[in-house]
Amino acid sequence: MEFHDAANFLFGLRRYPPRPGLAATKSLLDHLGDPHEGLTVVQIAGSNGKGSTARMTESVLREAGLDVGLYTSPHLDSVRERIRTNGRQLTEAALVEYVETVRPYVLDRAAAGTSPTFFETVTGLALWAFARNEVDVAVLEVGIGGRYDATSVTDPLVSAVTSVTLEHTDVLGDTVEAIGRDLAHVAPADGRLVTAADGDALAGIEAQADEVVRVGDGGAVEVSYGGRTGIEGRVRLSGSDWRVETPIPLVGAHQADNAGVATLLARQVSSALDVDLPTDTVERGLRTAHWPGRFEVMEREPLAVLDGAHNPGACERLASTLAEFDYDDLHLVFGALADKDHGGMVEGLPTPDSVVACRPDVDRAEDNAVLAGVFEDVTGIDVETTSDVTDALANALARANPDDCVLVCGSLYTVREARTRWSRLDVPKDVDDVADARQALRETHVTDPGVYRMRGKAVHRTLKTRVRPRQAQYLKEELLSLGGECAISGLNDQNEEFLDVLLMGTLAQFKRLTRKLDAQPYGLGPLAEGIADALSLADEGGNRSYPWDDRTAVMGILNVTPDSFHDGGEFDTTERAVARAEEMLANDVDVIDVGGESTRPGADEVPVADERDRVVPVIERLADLDVLVSIDTRKASVARAALDAGADIVNDVSGLADPEMRFVVAEYDCPVVVMHSIDAPVDPSTEVDYDDVVTDTLRELRETILVAERAGIDRENVIVDPGVGFGKSRTESFAVLGRLGEFRALGCPILFGHSHKSMFDLVGRDADERLQATVAASAVAAERGADILRVHDVAETVAAVRVSEAANDPDAFTTD
Repeated sequence: MEFHDAANFLFGLRRYPPRPGLAATKSLLDHLGDPHEGLTVVQIAGSNGKGSTARMTESVLREAGLDVGLYTSPHLDSVRERIRTNGRQLTEAALVEYVETVRPYVLDRAAAGTSPTFFETVTGLALWAFARNEVDVAVLEVGIGGRYDATSVTDPLVSAVTSVTLEHTDVLGDTVEAIGRDLAHVAPADGRLVTAADGDALAGIEAQADEVVRVGDGGAVEVSYGGRTGIEGRVRLSGSDWRVETPIPLVGAHQADNAGVATLLARQVSSALDVDLPTDTVERGLRTAHWPGRFEVMEREPLAVLDGAHNPGACERLASTLAEFDYDDLHLVFGALADKDHGGMVEGLPTPDSVVACRPDVDRAEDNAVLAGVFEDVTGIDVETTSDVTDALANALARANPDDCVLVCGSLYTVREARTRWSRLDVPKDVDDVADARQALRETHVTDPGVYRMRGKAVHRTLKTRVRPRQAQYLKEELLSLGGECAISGLNDQNEEFLDVLLMGTLAQFKRLTRKLDAQPYGLGPLAEGIADALSLADEGGNRSYPWDDRTAVMGILNVTPDSFHDGGEFDTTERAVARAEEMLANDVDVIDVGGESTRPGADEVPVADERDRVVPVIERLADLDVLVSIDTRKASVARAALDAGADIVNDVSGLADPEMRFVVAEYDCPVVVMHSIDAPVDPSTEVDYDDVVTDTLRELRETILVAERAGIDRENVIVDPGVGFGKSRTESFAVLGRLGEFRALGCPILFGHSHKSMFDLVGRDADERLQATVAASAVAAERGADILRVHDVAETVAAVRVSEAANDPDAFTTD
């Protein structure tokens, strides 16, 4: 079974409506061998905030060293993101294996009229995956209610109800007290239920649960919100014998309540499992808990915000949070599902200056004309309508001045489509022969007959992107009309999920395609811009002036450490380090990368003060040389000291894991190398399952770049490093090298750091035999699109780069 077959099967289960009871889920799990029975479960219910709370709980527990599974819904891009283990989404291979296991059972139940629903089957997938991965804790976000939700087949160790508002009244009850009572069914059999609810909702919860612990005023955990600083909110939490004070990336007073619930849940889990949970671990976990689509700031001029508020209570909280920001006019993009209280939502939102009502591509979405009528009745504002979310967003952004705000809300389905403006990857593919074409088509999940039919037509300019079904059909029609070709994922048996698409044509055909798309509706204009950028059809702008702007630059490694894997101890005094830097400069190095902590496998962490003392004196001396200086560190305080000493660039092998690092880089407005890593230093015991190492690395780097941009870092200052040797096997590292050009899709310069690494064991080179292999890989990387090569051996690498450049453009080199 192929991935698209498995995914189509799951999505096909949406035809079965939900029904009361847990029998179908229990029966499915019984067929799977009851994988949930051995899991330690945290179950989180609530009308609003349960996803954010689940994410914060998971983040804190992972910081404590636990292996954690996270199950949330809905998804923004792929169904696989609902199920994460230690932050990494479910693999395609695992999803296929699960569907192959359950498909006969589901078909049998369907014939009997008792098929599990989509949500029940995906919940089974989550529990099955967490059991296979042997997680220490599984954090489960409830879908709807508590009593009959599929996640309630588990016996949670701890659980929570975040908040209660009137929603799903036809299922849960028509008062907040009744809804609270339903939600409280998630209470553990022998434990306390945590909640931030109050009033009638709290009364309903207390009527159902045996023991309730409240977070908030007068509760067991006191919570205060210190307001917004930049794009972070500051929270203070205190219990009887502990106190937490930290910024968090989720802004708003309600997120302080969610942080309080998450902290108490994590403390209960750590106590039950006898795991240390010091204050700094809690604070770091809360501060690194990013959650896309929840008051997510995507741009600053104008302020562009995405928020999945989908009921009156959530809209009121959104209005309160937005009031913390200064802006002139508010331009609202609104799309919602048909079963929501649209009038209550509109009344809860701040009064906009303009509104574009739209309809997300889901069957349950409300007609945009209906939404426009609600806005006009409630606010008296004339409302523009469009059937497409991305067109609505483009219209609002075009109308907005730099000091205005553009807000997208009403549903996470609306947010998911709007977010593609910033998150979609248009990946150029190197297709030189039929074998390359076959591989590119399979990566797009094209059916086997499609691969056979299209493989010979893809041997020219080829680009992979991800779009909505309606956009996919337009792309295919337009490119075919121009003489090109378009292959669409076999996941096209449904009309709601994003599809992979492979576009094939000549440069001329692509140029004509982008001109035609620019004038089309349904979000095809922004898509045209992405295609043009990916294939370099548009003129490049920008004001950067760095060596890598127009050629491959060489970054020389200067380790002032006693234990680095290749040259540890050679340059561990300031004088030796400076002499080495001068030698590299004489060999035409472009950047000198100074590092004071080894990231070799098994290396010990260096205290901040020691690392700072190692690098700062060296950087102060190098600042007088005519060369760019980079600081290789994962610690924000070390980066700040190095930048003050004269460093020009930050090279962070942890990919901004230190939550303060992104703000330091934004403050100094300097380039930053963001590396894709699983562990830094490398943990040899870590095993990572990739569906496709390049595709997965691209996706995860994309999210890191968005985090950087939200902190105020310009994308033109971001340099991406695919991180060969970090959480990647030797074979996977060579796959990255071979497909390095695909990282152009991120719109950032590419750094390749391969020098003397163990990846060369694959070609028979031991640790003391890797110079020639490193130089050869440097030439390949330069040819495949590397903008910067990070190496120990500068002279040899500069020669390799020059040869590669001369082969591509001999006229650029002068001779005597």
